[in-house]
Amino acid sequence: MSPVPVHIVTHPAQLPTSFLRPNPHQPFVIGFDCEGVDLARYGRLCVMQLAFDNAVYLVDAVLGGNALMQSCKLGLESPYIIKVCHDCKRDSEALYFQYNIKLNNVFDTQIAFSLLEEQRGKNWMPDDYISFVDLLADERYCGVAYDEKEEVRMLLRKDPQFWAHRPWTVMMKRVAADDVRFLLCIYERMVKSLTDLSKWRLHVRSSLYCQCFCVGADCFLGGPLPPPPEQAVDGELPQEEVLAVVDVPCGKMGLVIGRKGSSILSIKQCCRADIFIGGQKGPPDKIFVIGVVKEVRKAEAILRGKFLPN
Repeated sequence: MSPVPVHIVTHPAQLPTSFLRPNPHQPFVIGFDCEGVDLARYGRLCVMQLAFDNAVYLVDAVLGGNALMQSCKLGLESPYIIKVCHDCKRDSEALYFQYNIKLNNVFDTQIAFSLLEEQRGKNWMPDDYISFVDLLADERYCGVAYDEKEEVRMLLRKDPQFWAHRPWTVMMKRVAADDVRFLLCIYERMVKSLTDLSKWRLHVRSSLYCQCFCVGADCFLGGPLPPPPEQAVDGELPQEEVLAVVDVPCGKMGLVIGRKGSSILSIKQCCRADIFIGGQKGPPDKIFVIGVVKEVRKAEAILRGKFLPN
């Protein structure tokens, strides 16, 4: 939680060797995030933040370009480095389509929070995802107010190119660092509370989230998913979880979404699965469903029924 040095990186030599050349005998954990302009497959990744125990590195993709980002490929894809982030979907998509990097071994704090709430007896609800600001404010995991984040959101609405501007401003450097420097503390506190079953679910679901929007000519395939344990864990038999992609015919997405989102909401409420739409950032003609096999197949059937002829 104490302040650490923040370094702006424009050349691979400025990054730790342990990240550039991962060692299977020396695994470790880092905080991870990305910022950019309309960050997704078609947007522009401008900054990648990496938080280590003793420093934060702001990898400047604007000045360092492809050579710098490619030097990070081994670390980002390594199964020996845990990348702690909050909602990895768009970050993973940007890395994959812009740099052919397949983000791997992710600990997604948004997913972890939901699993911890389930452990405490909270009923599952669709689209019940905690924001990063709210997670930081939660005393159980961090207890830090992040009021400046809203100020940055307002600046982004006025100037969508905010993260592409150079030279760096003091505010840009501070906010980019603050987005990752608390993640290791949150990780340590969450890991202590997660059951073995929740840890397995988190590993699987984080991997599927990384793949979620990464659908192209050669469908994104990250690291191998851990198979469900053959025996009950924490008194419960684990169920296999999968990612399904539903292609929506041209002009039919409106039928799936419904007026003010009423149709897609009803589907989410009757299927215990995460359902995401590519939207304006794309892909606009696909719907992604993540969950246990039974619920995913149920959601697929209902979704396809929405655009079949009456």
